[in-house]
Amino acid sequence: MEKTMRAVVLDEPGTVDHLQLRVLPVPDPSPGWVRIAVKSFGLNRSELHTRLGLARGVTFPRVLGIEAAGIVDADPDGVLTPGQQVVTMMGGMGRTFDGGYAEYTVVPRSQVIPFHSDVPWETIGAVPETLQTAYGSLTTGLDLQAGQSLLIRGGTSALGLAATALAKDMGATVLATTRNPDRVTALADHGVDHPLVDDGAVAAKVRAIVPEGVDTALELVGTPTLPDTLGATRVHGTVCFTGMLSNHWTVQDFYPIDYLPRGVRLTAYAGEAGDLPAEVLQRCLDRIGAGRLSLGPVHVYRLDQIRDAHQDLEQGRRAGKLVVLVSGP
Repeated sequence: MEKTMRAVVLDEPGTVDHLQLRVLPVPDPSPGWVRIAVKSFGLNRSELHTRLGLARGVTFPRVLGIEAAGIVDADPDGVLTPGQQVVTMMGGMGRTFDGGYAEYTVVPRSQVIPFHSDVPWETIGAVPETLQTAYGSLTTGLDLQAGQSLLIRGGTSALGLAATALAKDMGATVLATTRNPDRVTALADHGVDHPLVDDGAVAAKVRAIVPEGVDTALELVGTPTLPDTLGATRVHGTVCFTGMLSNHWTVQDFYPIDYLPRGVRLTAYAGEAGDLPAEVLQRCLDRIGAGRLSLGPVHVYRLDQIRDAHQDLEQGRRAGKLVVLVSGP
């Protein structure tokens, strides 16, 4: 009898009603690929963009999900041992081949990162893509150094909270924004040195704290706030464009000399599984398990609650990471 699994399928872009929980055959891995029994997965703006029809290069029908955490179920090449804890992300997951919104997923071995941890799966599911992006943004994107100041635009997002935790761990002073005044205390409790209410113009507020402007800035909202973020950054400071919470990521009629403040550097970051060193993942999980690090609150759903989770993601109802727990230990 053919082995089956539950998976969330998107036949075409649309509302949350287009997310269909179906029973599909368990996929078989080809040489060079690995089958993972998914324990949990995090939700990402990328999947929202796919559902809304904003993502490029996606083929349908498609099982969504650009990341997953679980255990190795099968490796036809015998490189990874069944039962090994792993995470995977990116590389076309949920876009050009089926992703993590399922009980099993098959991915290239090159994008599988092994680890060992007793941390609960719902916590692990919040880590892979968020950690990869936050770590890459702060290191490759900004070259953040101890003692520098960092502005995070979109501070209560899962990525913003993770970036705060890593930046504080690196010895930076963190300023972070939220559009919701009720979340200012949550930012402070998470370690943000200077929480700011974002009314669309925070550069003046930033310079009231850091008169010359911040050393570095992480733009997670998108192009609508990017000019103001650039204006909050000092000469020879760096802004890294990473997130698109606003769903706007292009600049119309871009004229660099007029758009960019004199001497302020603008870069960007987007990464893959290979950009997250295994030792960085392991250290993060070890510190989370020891209670010495938190990437922010985690909101847990079941697979049959995927529409609720997507609705919460789209409406920005939750601060922190949304995670679907597929199965227990």
